[in-house]
Formats: sequence, C-alpha cells, structure tokens
Amino acid sequence: MSKLKILLKNLGPGLLFASMAIGTSHLVLSTKAGAQYGWVMVIPILLANILKYPFFEFGIRYTTVTEKSLIQGYLNLGKKYLWIYALVTIVSIFTLLAALYVVTAGLFMNLFNISNVGVGTVALCLFAFIGALLIIGKYRFLENSLKAVISILFVALIITTVVVLNKGGVPGAETYQRPEIFNEVGILFLISLMGWMPTAVEASGWVSLWSMENMKTMKQKPSLKEALEEFGLGYFLTALLAIFFLIIGWMTLYGTGTELSGSAVVFADQVVSLFTSHIGNWAYFLIAVAAFATMFSTCMTAHDAISRVSLDVLQKLFPKTTSFSSKQAFPITVILMAVINWIVIVGFGANMGNLVALATFVSFVMAPLIGWMNLKTVMGNDMPMEYRPKRRLQWLTYIGMIFLALFALYYCWMLII
Repeated sequence: MSKLKILLKNLGPGLLFASMAIGTSHLVLSTKAGAQYGWVMVIPILLANILKYPFFEFGIRYTTVTEKSLIQGYLNLGKKYLWIYALVTIVSIFTLLAALYVVTAGLFMNLFNISNVGVGTVALCLFAFIGALLIIGKYRFLENSLKAVISILFVALIITTVVVLNKGGVPGAETYQRPEIFNEVGILFLISLMGWMPTAVEASGWVSLWSMENMKTMKQKPSLKEALEEFGLGYFLTALLAIFFLIIGWMTLYGTGTELSGSAVVFADQVVSLFTSHIGNWAYFLIAVAAFATMFSTCMTAHDAISRVSLDVLQKLFPKTTSFSSKQAFPITVILMAVINWIVIVGFGANMGNLVALATFVSFVMAPLIGWMNLKTVMGNDMPMEYRPKRRLQWLTYIGMIFLALFALYYCWMLII
C-alpha cells in the first residue's frame, strides 16, 4: 500500500483536530487580525502554530504508544494534575460551546436570511441537530462526514483567497496607518489570537481521546510514525487555513476602518457583506457557505470532544461510579452539554465577546502548565525510551512554555496596573 493510501486510511484525529480548530480562531480572530493589522499578523499566527505543536503532538504520541488517554497520563502523574485539567475543562463546559454555537447561529441566520426568530432559538435548533448526529452516528459518522465538510471548506477558501489576491487590496490601503499593536488593546488582541491559535492547549486531551476512538474502529493499529504523519497533515491544514482567513481579511477589510461587531448576527452579516462588496455579489453564496461550514464543523467536533473529555475526567476522578462508563453516559452528556450551553447563550444574549473572554484568559494562562504536564507524561515510565520525543522536540516544548508563560505574565501585569 502506498504512503498516500496509508495516510488517507489513517485519517481521523488530525482531521477532527483541523475541523475543531478552524473555528473562532480562524473565522473571527484571523479575519480580524488581517482586517485591523494587515499582513504583519502572519508572524504571531505562525509562532502560535509552531510553538504549540508539541503540546498537541504529545496527545497522539502518548495514546498511540500506550493505548491510554492523556487524561490517564495526568492521573499517573498524580491526582492533583488531573484536578487542574478538570478545572480547565469546567470553564470550557460553560463557555466554549456557547460561544461557538452563537457564531454558527449568526452565520446560519445570515445564510438563509432569517430575521423573525432570535439567535437563541436558532442555536437551540443547532444544538438539537448536532446532538442527534453525534448520538446516532457516533465517532465513525463524525469522522466520515467531516472529510466531506473539510474538502468543501478547503476548496471554497482556496478559490476565495485566489480571487481576493487577484482583486487586490481596498483603495487607500497603501496609506492606511494600522493601529498600534504593542498597547493595551493590541496586546489583549494578541493574547486572544495566540491563546486560541490554533486552539486551546487543553485540546491535546481531546485529540488523545479521538485517537483512542480511531484505533477502536481500525483493524490494525497504526504505527507511531503513521499516526504522527496523519496528525501532522491535519495540523498543517489548520495553520494554512488560518493564513487564508488572514489574507481574506487583509485584502477585503484592511484600510476600510471597519469595526467588526461583537454581536454574532451583526458580525456574520458584516463578514459576508464586506467580502462580497469587494469581490462581487457572485461570491456571496460561496463565502457564506464556507463561513457556515467552518463553524458547523467546529461545533460538531467541539461538542463531541467536550462530552468525551468530561466523561473521561469523571471516570478517572470517581472510578467507583459506574454510571460514567455506561453505554448511556455519552448520549446523556451530549444532551447535558447542549442544555448547559443553551442556558448560557440565553443568559448572555448574542454578544459573544463576554463568552470568549473568560475561556480565552483561562486557556492562555493555563497553557504553559498543561504543556509541561503533557511533556512530563510522554517522558514518564509508561513510555518506552524509543518512543519518547527527541531532544529537538523537547527544546521546542520548553521554548513554547516559556514564551506562553511570559506572555501570560505580561497580560496579568496589565490587568493589575
């Protein structure tokens, strides 16, 4: 079997990672980065993707070798580490899905020109639909359906990116003075961008659980090399699409002085309308579908991941409670996640800024610690020496931890003063 066929056969965790990551960090933050600051923001985007890579790779590495989840690895380090991860997960439970579904609902309303119902009602319908897909289809359906979604999204974004590059920037963009990056507003935006780019570091635990599910569906367990190559492909696509969104925002919005709204419905209308006014009305449907597909796939994967990781954490914290490992546990958790986050949406309204702020802060501040936990796990006694990360990857991990720690400390210092 050729190397390409093996790679396509093993598609799973890397694909799901790409689907989950290509969401708020790409559609919202990458687009906004290009729109406000221009091409220079490609630097923090690339830095975030490079420096965070080991954190996520370790989730695949540990699970492929040991056939255990990364959460089990945290427990092996000591229960206090599992509690740290549990606290971060709790924040995600009450914020992440709500923020994602609000944006997706706004894009859906824009795509189908819905104005007679509220964003909360549309979000509820999306919760019900996606929840049903996850409960009925389970992991295999999620993986297969996302192959089609990612393919459509990738083609749509390539076409859009080529068109906007051919069209060129907006008039006056050459003389436009970009806002200051290294002030309070700029630093806060950088923290949001890099904290979510390509996604939160705690998602390494999600990738680990997807890897376990993927191995259950395969006749033959992939080798570590095959698993890492598959994940590497998904990770590369994630970084590439972030740059596509940055280019689209840069070419269509940079120099217009447009302030992108914090309201999900208004934001969706702004993005699609401004893109089409620059490119042409013929591109409206293409851009609207690409934007909706981006967020819909993110909602599916994040909903699945949050449900799985919540169950896995509960199983490890309370091993004597058998209900967490029953067949009904996953469907019930999927429904529970939908109900909790719909309540959050109704309570906060359509303003996604407040929802994202807390999750971004916690994820970014905790990222160095979780990165260190991941490194300690893959260097542990249950990992054979030949499968542990090489020296260069270890050094990249340390550099990433130091970079994120310094950035987080600077952010906290800004809040204090």
